[in-house]
Order: sequence, then C-alpha cells, then structure tokens
Amino acid sequence: MGENQPHTPNKHDHRYLEIRKVTLIGSVIDLLLAILKLLFGWLGQSQALIADGIHSLSDLVTDALVIYTAKHANKEADERHPYGHGRFETIATVILGGTLVLVGIGIAWDATLRLFEPESLLNPGWLALAVAALSVILKEAIYQYTARVAKRLRSRMLHANAWHSRTDAISSVFVIIGIGGAMLGLNYLDAIAAIIVAIMIAKVGSDLVWQSIQELTDEALDQEQVKAIEQCITGISSVCNLHLLRTRRMGGDALVDVHIQVEPYLSVSEGHQISEVVRSTLINQFDEISDVMVHIDPEDDEHSRFDTNLPLRNEVEKILREAWADEPESVHIKRILLHYLDNEIQVELTFPLKILANIQDSITVNQRFSRITTQGHHISRVIIHYENAP
Repeated sequence: MGENQPHTPNKHDHRYLEIRKVTLIGSVIDLLLAILKLLFGWLGQSQALIADGIHSLSDLVTDALVIYTAKHANKEADERHPYGHGRFETIATVILGGTLVLVGIGIAWDATLRLFEPESLLNPGWLALAVAALSVILKEAIYQYTARVAKRLRSRMLHANAWHSRTDAISSVFVIIGIGGAMLGLNYLDAIAAIIVAIMIAKVGSDLVWQSIQELTDEALDQEQVKAIEQCITGISSVCNLHLLRTRRMGGDALVDVHIQVEPYLSVSEGHQISEVVRSTLINQFDEISDVMVHIDPEDDEHSRFDTNLPLRNEVEKILREAWADEPESVHIKRILLHYLDNEIQVELTFPLKILANIQDSITVNQRFSRITTQGHHISRVIIHYENAP
C-alpha cells in the first residue's frame, strides 16, 4: 500500500513527448547542416553559405527553446495557473521570432558592408553549391515532418519552428543562386543572396512575434471558426439563442465563453444540464477547444440592463410573510419559486390541494395572494399551484 504508484502519461505528457521527438530529430539535422555550411562556406569561399550556416545554428537555439518550453507549457493546470500553462508556448514563440529578427539584421548588415568593399567579397565553388543543395532537401524534409506533427498537436510554436526549417530551405535556394552567380564571375550575387536570406529570416521572425502578441492580447478565433461554433450551439435542443460569444487562444488550445438563452421557467438543474451538453458538444466536435464557460440566461441580457438592486430570497420571503400574515392559507405554503424576469419578480407558490373545499376557493386564494403585486415590492405576478401530495 505504501509503494508509489507508477505515473500514467496523460495527454499533456504525450504532447510534450511528441514535440520533443520531432524537435530532437530536427536538431540533429540542424547541427550537421550548420557544421557543413560553415565549414564548406569557409572552404568554398561563400559568404551566403556561411550566413546560411549561422541560420542553421539559430535553428539549434530555437530547437532547444521549443523543447524547454514544451515541457513547461504542457503541464497540467494548477492553483497559480488555473487555465493551464499554454501561454508559456506563446511567450517562447515571441522570443523565437525576436531572435530571428536579430539574426536577420546581423547577416544583412555584414553582407551590406561587403557589397561596398569589393575586395572582401568571396568566391564560392562547387563544394559550397553541393552543400547548399543538400540543405534544401534536408530542411524541406524536416519542415514536412514537423508541420504534420504541429497540425496534429495544434501547436503554433512547433508550426513556427517548422517554418523556421522551411525558411532555411528557401534561403538555401537563394544561396544556390548566389553561389552560381559568383561562379560565373558575378561575385556580388553571393552577398546579395545573403541579404535576401537575412530579409526572409527577419520577415518570418516579425510575423511570429506579431501573431503571438495577438494571442497574448486575447485575439478571437477567425470568423469561420466562430461561425461554426455558433451553428453548433444553436443546433442543440433547448438552446433558444446565444450572445456574448467570446473566444481566445491559450497555446495550442482554444477557450470559449458564451451566454445561452433558455426558456425562462426552467429549473436550475435543467439549465445546468443544458449548459453541460453545450460544453461537452463543443469540446467533442472541435479538437482545439479545451474549455468552455457557459452562462445561462432566462432572457436576453445583452441588450437590456438588469436591476441588481432587486431583493434576494431572504428579503423577498420576509416581504411575503409580512404581506400574507393575515392569510390563513400562508402556513400551508410548501414551496416558493422566484423568477427574476423583466427587472421584476414573479412568485410561484405551491399549496397542498387539501386546503381547498371547492374550485371557487382556488379563485379566492389566487385573488387574495395576488394583491401583493400592487404594493410596490417589485413583485409583478403570483402564480399558484396545488398538488395532491401527502
């Protein structure tokens, strides 16, 4: 009984292991390519290939960031982070994007200086060209693999890292162009290719930063997704309408808040059941939705302001007891339900049927108990039921 129970991997553990696996595979290839590019860029006299090698080294840094962040971002929710740790992934994406921007600026600056100093331009050869071609093939393969996993796990951070790999592949294409031009005697093409690579790196980085900032500011899901969510909710029976639908992202997940309107005289338990059906339906039908907060409304509270100064049950019951103190049937009230509608209170009473001698008595009781609606207590209606129960 005292032995520790073995840890059972949950979906968060599985997600982290998947991200780590694909990123480690990419890291090994990035390291090999970085060594090859820097070595043969130096031996083959290609500034563009050296710049591309630095790009591959930056991939290693971001790979490490992805693995570290994935471990923390996929932890279960706790007291300090009740919505989970998904925003760690978003912050890491901002850092990743900012790093790319800085790397791009540095490469562009160095290549620009070389353009104005012709004697510093390099003369690449066939060796550099072959390494650049190998880079295109391997980095595109990494992109395809990583992008598939990112799509399955709904990880923007992993998707960003996949595009980082594809950018490396595209930059290698420009490197090939630059090296080819330099081999034909147009040495400046190699430096120009390096500048183009740098601009591409900076552009991808700035896009990642902007997208992540949008997520940190709780930008809504795109209109098509929101429309699909609306249609799903309104398709559920007992939901009369919906409003105040709000969506946002939390790492790889989406969170939804919505007000649904139901029939005004439903019981609390039935309203709760409807809300749970709405919640489970959205989570089951939309893979990225991980949590739904459903607010039940008996009427449209989006366009009408509710009077929060209306008395609650304790005060209402005191008002009723005082108003009905002289009514002999008041001692037989079995249940009182209150309905807060149209900024007024409707009172629903249940009496035992045995208090009535005939049908005419029910009319008299209704009239006497309904007089309270004229006494200025925010009570607009009294509804009386009789039940034949012991």
